[in-house]
Amino acid sequence: MSSAVQSDFPSIFNERHSVRYFDASYKLSKQEIRDILEITGSAPSSWNLQHWKFIVFTETAVKEKLLPIASGQRQVVDASVTVAILGDLEANRNAESVYGPVIRAGLEDAYAGYSSHQVLFNQIDEAYAVSDSSIYRRDEAIRNASLAAMQLMLVTKAKGLDSGPIVGFDADAFAKAFNVPSRYVPVLLVTIGKAARPARPTSRFTVEQTIIWNGFEPDATVRTNG
Repeated sequence: MSSAVQSDFPSIFNERHSVRYFDASYKLSKQEIRDILEITGSAPSSWNLQHWKFIVFTETAVKEKLLPIASGQRQVVDASVTVAILGDLEANRNAESVYGPVIRAGLEDAYAGYSSHQVLFNQIDEAYAVSDSSIYRRDEAIRNASLAAMQLMLVTKAKGLDSGPIVGFDADAFAKAFNVPSRYVPVLLVTIGKAARPARPTSRFTVEQTIIWNGFEPDATVRTNG
């Protein structure tokens, strides 16, 4: 695979489609996978806590173990690599690793607009210590890991490869089968390789159907928490 990254961004976005059938003979090297995931790791995240871990499946025997957990979706085996994106339920623990080098370098202006690293750390700790923290932690883990997943698929397309997201898998069985610590929640799988068949055509809403300018009208149904 060429290491060149396509820079025609409209084409990357418009030509990325979810592939279900992969060329099983096509193989990515570990270095190529590392390169893809390194760029993926530059995705945005709340407080830059980087709420993701990647389990990378490359060996056929291990992917076969994943197959029944993924409801028999053969692409998890045929794709060159299947990446499981996990969300970090305890991403607050990443603060020291993320900001430690900045603190030691004395770069006080690098704390995302906070007056000091302690103010930043206190706000992170408070957010993760609230009474409904289990809901908050899970929401943060899923939404931030999902940002990384989308970046992974765009990077993959930019490198001339194909991908497909999979949410139809047994997350509990996955965690048990692959010894996932309770700190992490399996969010989705992304298969990567070369398509053996074109992706199934899909339709999209027009932009007019998706935009609400400046809020809904007053008579629209109001969402409540009840």
